[in-house]
Amino acid sequence: MNDVMRAVGYRRNLPITDPESLLDAEAPIPAPGPNDLLVRVEAVSVNPVDVKVRAGVDPGGELKVLGFDAAGVVTAVGDRVSRFTVGDEVYYAGSIGRPGSNAQYQVVDEHVVGHKPTSLSFAEAAALPLTTITAWEALFDRFALTEKSTGTLLVLGAAGGVGSVAVQLARTLTELTVVGTASRPESRQWVTELGAHQVVDHRNLVEAVRAVAPDGVDYLISPFTAGNIERYAEIVRPGGHIVAIDEPEGLDLLPLKAKSISWHWEFMFTRPLFLPTDPAQHELLEEVARLVDAGRVRTTMTSQLGPINAANLRRAHELVETSSTIGKLVLAGF
Repeated sequence: MNDVMRAVGYRRNLPITDPESLLDAEAPIPAPGPNDLLVRVEAVSVNPVDVKVRAGVDPGGELKVLGFDAAGVVTAVGDRVSRFTVGDEVYYAGSIGRPGSNAQYQVVDEHVVGHKPTSLSFAEAAALPLTTITAWEALFDRFALTEKSTGTLLVLGAAGGVGSVAVQLARTLTELTVVGTASRPESRQWVTELGAHQVVDHRNLVEAVRAVAPDGVDYLISPFTAGNIERYAEIVRPGGHIVAIDEPEGLDLLPLKAKSISWHWEFMFTRPLFLPTDPAQHELLEEVARLVDAGRVRTTMTSQLGPINAANLRRAHELVETSSTIGKLVLAGF
């Protein structure tokens, strides 16, 4: 193995239309720490967090490698690793506090890694980890749902990355009635195929939800919170719950008080950052791999944009910035 690898990163915060907003580069191959795996990255997918970091975190001229979702093969392990061996095929979303997956090799803590579903290609598997962890934690940690939970769940942006997994998990692992929002014919069809009982148009949110859930909804997943709190206060039932996964500025939650609606934050990097030895993300990725291989959950990959390089990643970032993509965009191979 050479001691350098190909990678894609950025040195300055630039618009994605600038050819230097993401750059092809070389970097040293990292060495795994005691709890780490060294993974040869085979495929990655792109998420809104990639766009946010590229636009908002100034690397001061140093190369910052982005990328969170990945699927690949373990090539070395730290001396405390107990869950994986060299040659294992894995998938994971890593940590926002470490160098990213847009590189030939990456080190990642075994506590946040799962064995790749055997029925999926590397590209199909790379679509899943970050959004799966986010959706799972929203449903089963924040809402504390169980397989016997009933009521109505509203998933905003149900054709997006998180929504596409949340709809599947809620339909497969609970007794909830699942309502998703989507506006275009192709996104409505996608959400229906994933298992939503009803699909409504978010552009007339209150009226559309009331048409299918006259008494309101019990649970709501919100990736687009700005300007919606008063609408949520109308459509969420008394004592209901909302999970937000975005960071709206100037958020005022007071309209939710009269109905005693609970507000939850979901940030999938909380465990890697603050609870690094918690194996919960490893365990949920293992469980989802079993669900995938049993045919109960499907990949959310909708586009494979070619090999992992700066040009293709710029294209992926540009598409993600539109906030209109369906499912997940994936790149595979170097």
